[in-house]
Amino acid sequence: MGIRELQGYASFFMTIFLVVMLYGYIVYLYRSEKKGKKDYEKLGKIALDDELDSTPINTSDPLPTDNKEQNK
Repeated sequence: MGIRELQGYASFFMTIFLVVMLYGYIVYLYRSEKKGKKDYEKLGKIALDDELDSTPINTSDPLPTDNKEQNK
């Protein structure tokens, strides 16, 4: 078994591995959106609506470090 044949096998298996990882990530994104954990359509609008006066995507509470500074 020469180095060229070994490189061919390694390339083939790396391609298969990366395809499986890609499909796994796609399924993860699909499931998390269906469960309601993330809304990727809303997050995708960040690139289209990128103005200083645009409304924030997440209107949650301030960061915990901001709360500590306000309580002092």
